[in-house]
Amino acid sequence: MDSLFDSAAEEATPQPLAVRMRPRTLDEVIGQRHLLGSGTPLRRLVESEAPMSLFLWGPPGTGKTTLAYVVSNVTKRRFVEISAVSAGVKDVRAAIDNARRELGMSGRQTVLFVDEVHRFNKAQQDALLPAVENRWVTFIGATTENPYFSVISPLLSRSLLLTLESLSDDDVRAVLERAVAEPRGLGGRARLAPEALDHLVRLAGGDARRSLTYLEAAALLTDDITVEVVEKAADKAAVRYDRQGDQHYDVISAFIKSMRGSDADAALHYLARMIEAGEDPRFIARRIVIFASEDVGMADPTCLQTAVAVAQAVQLIGLPEGQINLAHAVIHCAMAPKSNAVVKAIGAAVGDVRKGLIGQVPGHLRDAHYPGAAKLGHGGGYKYPHDFDHGLVRQDYAPEQVRDRRYYEPTRHGAEAPVADRWARIRDFLRGS
Repeated sequence: MDSLFDSAAEEATPQPLAVRMRPRTLDEVIGQRHLLGSGTPLRRLVESEAPMSLFLWGPPGTGKTTLAYVVSNVTKRRFVEISAVSAGVKDVRAAIDNARRELGMSGRQTVLFVDEVHRFNKAQQDALLPAVENRWVTFIGATTENPYFSVISPLLSRSLLLTLESLSDDDVRAVLERAVAEPRGLGGRARLAPEALDHLVRLAGGDARRSLTYLEAAALLTDDITVEVVEKAADKAAVRYDRQGDQHYDVISAFIKSMRGSDADAALHYLARMIEAGEDPRFIARRIVIFASEDVGMADPTCLQTAVAVAQAVQLIGLPEGQINLAHAVIHCAMAPKSNAVVKAIGAAVGDVRKGLIGQVPGHLRDAHYPGAAKLGHGGGYKYPHDFDHGLVRQDYAPEQVRDRRYYEPTRHGAEAPVADRWARIRDFLRGS
């Protein structure tokens, strides 16, 4: 196989593809349309001459470093990058001193970009304040964590906070196609099969930098990039899964049925297949929330609490860490006792309503809080349950047409067994049995 970089014309140590493909203007940036449109704060700041202070908050690979570089490039300012992982207060102050010196001698401004700024402690962040306050630099801080929890308030209050979103599949596809075609990328020397392009998009998970890293690794192996080449380069087997086709429905169906059948191992397998295929984790979380009420219900009421908490966690942190939360919910759902009494109950009630079994609300249950309600007899004779022993009092609650209908029929599974006993006693008492 021919290596793409064997040519003597190439540099001995060429820059990574992701660096070479970094946009040079705002118009070249793919994605983040909510930040780049005409009249947006970012465009107005770039088009002005005044120094600025920005925080860019978003998942990895969404273009935080790219936007900082573009701001520097478009405004013709020096670009100085500091990594909060390795830099200390001394490095921060040295960068600021150099920026002040450059500003005083030549009038040229500096973009001071701090990557992973949330890793700076309070003292390190405090060291940035004078430069931001006095406009000695254009400060841009990049973070993957919520800056309201990780950045000191004096620094945050002096800065504009911009939230970046994960790139869509179409965005990542456009990034890859540009990298294959443009001279600063692969220059059209490599052929990327459509299936390989789809696989790269899935592997990227909305991370443009990751997609370009995998593409570059594949291009080092051969100019004819197939799915098998991508698998070898990325060391990740392609999951045969079409989010718009049969596999999508088959796998999610098997996933739900495995949890319903209490096979945690099988459910985790299908969860892993969906994650590796690039399925939206929020979609998976939504299905688990539905399952918690539809198939577990009152047999384990805590299952819904876990499912909702996991859905919120996935929304907050995303992948890859979110897969741990999803697995937590899957195991809880699979191992929980099962009951479909809740879904059967609401189904039966809705069915009766659709058949016309509605009837009038009993007079003593009607709203009696507005003027004139008493004259209509609304609320008259209502018995307040809290005034009676055990909080129960015999009176009609349902319309006459459905007074004898039975919707909730609890099982004897798990925590629903004592609920079944209590409901049987309450129902007999209310119906006068």
